[in-house]
Amino acid sequence: MIEFNQVSKYFHGQPAVENISFCCREGALTVLVGTSGSGKSTTLKMINRLIEYDRGSIYFGGEPLRQQDALYLRRHIGYAIQSIGLFPHWTVARNIATVPRLLNWPGAKIDQRVDELLALLGLNPAVYRQRYPHQLSGGQQQRVGVARALAADPQVLLMDEPFGALDPVTRSALQQEVRRIQRQTRRTLVMVTHDIDEALTLADHLVLMDNGAIIQQGSAGQLLTQPASDFVRDFFAGSDYGIRLMGLCQVAHYVRPGEWCAGDPLAGDLSLRQALSCFVAARALKLPVVDSDGQPLGVLWFEDVVTKAGADALSS
Repeated sequence: MIEFNQVSKYFHGQPAVENISFCCREGALTVLVGTSGSGKSTTLKMINRLIEYDRGSIYFGGEPLRQQDALYLRRHIGYAIQSIGLFPHWTVARNIATVPRLLNWPGAKIDQRVDELLALLGLNPAVYRQRYPHQLSGGQQQRVGVARALAADPQVLLMDEPFGALDPVTRSALQQEVRRIQRQTRRTLVMVTHDIDEALTLADHLVLMDNGAIIQQGSAGQLLTQPASDFVRDFFAGSDYGIRLMGLCQVAHYVRPGEWCAGDPLAGDLSLRQALSCFVAARALKLPVVDSDGQPLGVLWFEDVVTKAGADALSS
């Protein structure tokens, strides 16, 4: 879908990124993560030609990026940023409709799309479509920003530190919302973040950058368990190595089937890291587990999480 081949960009003779190569698969969520000033945002902005590269080549949909009209790209690639950038004197509905209006969509189609996106992001259209940005919480504004980026049904959604200014609870909720939408719509999504846990939680493909170069890329599991250098190991693991490994394991794989117990059930697709928090909050040694339809899968025991599951994570 998007391919970088030995791409470099220079500012005042100094490399912002140098000789980077990676691919963003169609329908996958690619996360660019790294140190401050590593070139993540510069790389993202080259995809929709907000920044032009100096050397190498970028392909979008199999065609050279430079042969594609920059204005067309920006209207057909969704772009969501941390500062949101909603127009303060426009309603929520009009903010979301920005690009469809530029593309001359019929009014009825725009209205339908606005309502569809608000519902998809958990905002009741009857309540929120006529509100103004100052009448929304930070999390609600961020949802509207994501809705605006998705409004014209783009092939690709670019997100640059989209949740950085949010509180942890709202941030986590929006991360899961974006992941749900990405899986549901099969959109190709490219995200920049400095948050290691966010990167590990969301990414299908991780690209770790430092000082304008790609240090290592692969799945979250590969970068955690097969680090190419001490820098990679220290960046992703640090003192939380075991806990982050457990974030890659799903509860459903460690239930004892045929058992049941009292307590608020865990979802089978929850990570073991999240399950540990649930055990502590419930002050329980075992908890019931259900599938996505609410059907019983069995019981997860705390001792299985810290022994069998922990050993599996460390040996993977």
